[in-house]
Order: sequence, then C-alpha cells, then structure tokens
Amino acid sequence: MLKFIKNLFRKKNNQIHSSEINISEEHIVLDDTENNKLEDETLISEAIETEETPNKTKQQRFSKIKSTEFAKKILSFFRLKKLDQYILKKFLGTYFFAIILFLAIVVMFDINEKLDAFITAPLKETILDYFLNFLPYFANQFSPLFVFISVIFFTSKMADNSEIIAILSSGVSFRRLLRPYIIGATVIAAITFVLGNYIIPPTNIDRINYTNKYVKNKKIDAGTNIQLMVQPGVVAYMARYDASSKLGYRFSLERFEGKTLVSRMTAQSISYDTLYNWKARDYMIRDFDGMKETIRRGSTIDTIIPIEPRDFLISKNDQETLTTPELSQYIEKQKMRGVANIKAFEIEKEKRYANTAAAFILTLIGMSLSSRKVKGGMGINIGIGLLLSFSYILFSTVTSSFAISGATTPFIAMWIPNIIYLIIGIILYKRASM
Repeated sequence: MLKFIKNLFRKKNNQIHSSEINISEEHIVLDDTENNKLEDETLISEAIETEETPNKTKQQRFSKIKSTEFAKKILSFFRLKKLDQYILKKFLGTYFFAIILFLAIVVMFDINEKLDAFITAPLKETILDYFLNFLPYFANQFSPLFVFISVIFFTSKMADNSEIIAILSSGVSFRRLLRPYIIGATVIAAITFVLGNYIIPPTNIDRINYTNKYVKNKKIDAGTNIQLMVQPGVVAYMARYDASSKLGYRFSLERFEGKTLVSRMTAQSISYDTLYNWKARDYMIRDFDGMKETIRRGSTIDTIIPIEPRDFLISKNDQETLTTPELSQYIEKQKMRGVANIKAFEIEKEKRYANTAAAFILTLIGMSLSSRKVKGGMGINIGIGLLLSFSYILFSTVTSSFAISGATTPFIAMWIPNIIYLIIGIILYKRASM
C-alpha cells in the first residue's frame, strides 16, 4: 500500500516538472521570437538609415576604419621584441660610439690646423663658442656616414659570429630582420632632423663669429651698386654700403604704379638703426602726379624701409645660421626682391631634408651588404662600406656644385644621390633576401 502511494506521488511530481519545463521552453521560444523580431526591426531600421544617409558618412566610416587599421599596423611595427631590442641596442650603441671616436680624431686634426687661432683666442671662447658648437654641427653633418659605418660594423660582426644564420634558420624572414634596423634609422633620422633644422642653426652664429674673428674673416662688411626690390613696385639703390659704420651712400628709393614712376627719394647718405629704421641725410623727395611735380628737401628724415643689411650683404655660411622656417621665409623674400645669389640657401634647405632620408637608405644598403658571412671576414665589408659612404659624400658635393652653377635645381641636385643609392639599396636587398 505504501509503495503504491509513493509511486503515485512520484508520477505527479514528474508530470509537474515536465509541465514546468514545457512552460519554460515555451517562454524561451516566445522570448527568442520576440528577440528575433526586435533584431529584424533594428536591422531594417539600420538599413533604412544607411540608405537615407549620404555617401559622405559612409566614406567617413570607411576612412575611420582604415585610419585605425593603419595606426594599429604602425604600433605593431614599433612593438619591440627581444630580437628587436638586441639589434637596436647594437645599432644605436655602435652609432654613438662611432660618433665619439670620430669626433675625438676630428678634434685632434682641428687643433693641429687652427693652433695659432686657439693660442691667441681666450680659452673660454674656444671651448664654449667654438668646440661646444662645432662638435654637434660636425656630428649632425656627417650623421649618414656614421649610420652606414655602424650598420656595416655590427652586422658584419653578427654575421661573422653566425648570429644572422641562426636568426634566419629559426624561421625569421629577412624582411622581419630588417624591422629593428628601420626603427633605429627612424630614431636617428628624427634626432638628425630636429638638430639640423631647429637646434644647431642658432648655435652656428657663435661658431661662425669665432672663426671670423680668430681664424679667417669670411664676413662681407661692404657692398657696391646694391639694388633690390623692397616691395612690389618699390626699388631701392645704394652706390655703396659699409656695415662697420652702418652707412650707405648715394641712396635712392623709387615707387612705381604699374610702369609709371610715382615718387623718387634721393639722399647723400643713409644710416641703418634697427628694425627697418633708416635715417636719410640731405634728402630730396619728388612726387609725380601726371605732369605735376612736388619737391621736398631736408637735412635729415627718419623713415621705415623694410630691408636689412643682411638682405644684401650675404656672407659665406650665412645659410647655416637660419632655422628651416626662417630659411624658407628668407628664400621667398629674396626671390620677391630679385636677389640672385640665394642658391646656397636653397641648397642648404634641401640638404637638411636629404640628410634625414639618407639615414634610411644607407641603413638598407649597409644591412643588405653585410648580412652575409664572407670568407675574408669583417674587413672586406667595412672596406666596401667606407668606399660607398665616402663616394656618397663626394657625389653629394659634386651635385651641389651643379646647383650652384645653375645646371640643375637645388632639389634635384640634393636628391640625385639619394635616388641612385636607393636603387642600389633595393638591388642589394633583393639579392641578400634570396
């Protein structure tokens, strides 16, 4: 009897439990159908919205996706692993060691060459004004050479120790092996760019003043038959100007409207003060209005003329004292005034950008050239590297002389060596990767 009652209770419990499961499944099915309906409605509304939205918003979305993907690729490229850190340490360490070593040799030769000037000049000026500014200038000027030598040296050493073979045999591709080299070249190129374009030019003023004072004076202190366009339609002329006394003689300033002379000012002498302030002595101003002429005379008159002595007294190495924004502004201003001798300034501007790009090109050549283990050892690679690096410098000097003579533009003259050596680098890279 008890067993029968227990079996009845078990049957009822199982029925209740199965009904609850069915009810819950029905709720789940209903919930799923409702969710599917909501999802379908949202998809339909999104489709309607996307159809209604203009193509610009779609392009913006695609551009955002592309930009984020590009940023991720850049970050992943510069993410350093142990191999990258190992090669990058060797690269930068060898680069700075090569700079210190070469600068020590250069200082010895420079002291030997300028010994008389260093003896006569005060020691404080020699150290602070000359050497403290000369050493960064020289290091930055020949930075591509130091990059090439350092890459050749430490890569040849790794290849001689069979490290390159071990890295490549572990599954690392030659292209992947190039990554830390490019990162190192980017660091050096960034340092070279900032120093050469913004930091070193102002410090060159003290160095050039020191050499003009104690070594050899290359500063131009006087000029004759100076004529330049002050502004569009305004032409200035001086028969002679002396920078030591800041005096110009037989000065004239003519104003034109189209091809018609409107006003002409003449003065026996004119002196420069500061900030475009000039003082004319024994002046005469003639104003023309058709057939009518008005004459004014006087002993002295203060006037503002937007020219400075440095605009027409251009000394050697003046281009090295200007930052790149100042250099661009100066070139545009001088072109507007019709000044002819600004080739050195244009060459200097293009040279700064070309030197920055040379770090990548010479790194590619050096890595491709020295990654193989050679029977002769490191000496052959270093010899070839020195030959190529000095030929690059010689080639750059020759092409710059073409720009000075007017055979080519400064841009072409400064970038021809980079283009030729880039082709050499690509050929060597393909051969090495095979």
